[in-house]
Amino acid sequence: MGLRMVSRGRKQSGGIVKAAGLGDGLTHGKATIAKLRLTMPPTTLSEERMSCATLGMVLISVLMLFSYAEAAEIRVADSPSLRTALGQLVPGTTLLLEPGTYEGGLYVQAAGTEQAPIVIQGADPNRPPVFQKGGSALHFSDCRYVTLRSIRVEGFPGNGINIDDGGSFETPSDHIVLENVTILEIGPKGNRDALKMSGVDHFAVRRCHFEAWGGSGIDMVGCHHGVVEDCTFKGRAGYSQDNAVQLKGGSEDVLVQCCLFLEAGQRSINVGGSTGLQFFRPKVGDYEAKNITVAGNRFERCLSPIAWVTADGGHVHHNTIVLPDRWILRILQETTDPQFQPSHGGLFEHNLVIYDSRAQFFVNIGPGTAPETFMFRNNAWCDVEGRRRPTLPVVEADGVYFSNAGAEAYKRN
Repeated sequence: MGLRMVSRGRKQSGGIVKAAGLGDGLTHGKATIAKLRLTMPPTTLSEERMSCATLGMVLISVLMLFSYAEAAEIRVADSPSLRTALGQLVPGTTLLLEPGTYEGGLYVQAAGTEQAPIVIQGADPNRPPVFQKGGSALHFSDCRYVTLRSIRVEGFPGNGINIDDGGSFETPSDHIVLENVTILEIGPKGNRDALKMSGVDHFAVRRCHFEAWGGSGIDMVGCHHGVVEDCTFKGRAGYSQDNAVQLKGGSEDVLVQCCLFLEAGQRSINVGGSTGLQFFRPKVGDYEAKNITVAGNRFERCLSPIAWVTADGGHVHHNTIVLPDRWILRILQETTDPQFQPSHGGLFEHNLVIYDSRAQFFVNIGPGTAPETFMFRNNAWCDVEGRRRPTLPVVEADGVYFSNAGAEAYKRN
């Protein structure tokens, strides 16, 4: 089975969209315009010019409606057909991948619109298409209004999926959505990311599963105004897994919420990082990451759940942290460049932290940081083995401290 295209009319109120004032709408739009021109009364030259301009705008609107109406639903069932279809994406296209195995190494440069996004998805969500073979699965470059849904990517030595701005830092890829995507067994060592995003704005990563990677589960460089939510990040022996989620290179205004982190990375969420100056997007500021929110997540048996690294602010709240392996938090500065401010201004509040003797240091503070600018308040702390209270860089406001509360449920085997 190869490539199959089905024309789809965009419907509104039960029928094909009609252009206002054009009678029967799209089907007879051109004839209607001709009729209008033939029945126009004589006018002055100025009025004629204005009428022609108006008529031109109407014609453009009709052509746009034709384009939307003809947007295709394309079905593919093999790699050659998929490669062909990826070159035919126009606003409103839905590309459906039948269950099966597809080769990676695919490059996508496509632009939908707010009214007519492009959707690439598995035809059967219960049997998602599987991408294997090649250096990486998919590379989206300079894309807009594109949704990727219900696919599986596994076993690539490079990155799993790349999304970037094509090197045009002032014009990022934008309005990109990933939903129900599984990426696993990437790397296994070094800077090999499951999902690499460079220069992406207004994005959402939802209900995705990341398991076993080299560098980061999601690595964001210069990404802005996005959300990562309802995702699972699961580490596996044999993979280096530096971070589960990393936000650096000028990333700003990103929310990570309602995710599950299971033995996920040396730093499960790295708020900041260490980026070469030439890679900052859209330009170098005085921070690696700014205004990052981490809320409502659960971290289990992670080496260090949260790290602030050359970060400006950051709000970590309403998370559950269970049995971290070494540190609960880290405050670090990984650059000596004087144009960067020291890591500062983080807020840690309303979190539940359950720990044992493996968490020997509650907060690891590196040189060149400003730990005195951080705030801790309204957190609940439970030592399942004894009565240790957390040692923090500043006095906490309204903290609650337990010992042995629910200890049997959380003690390690």
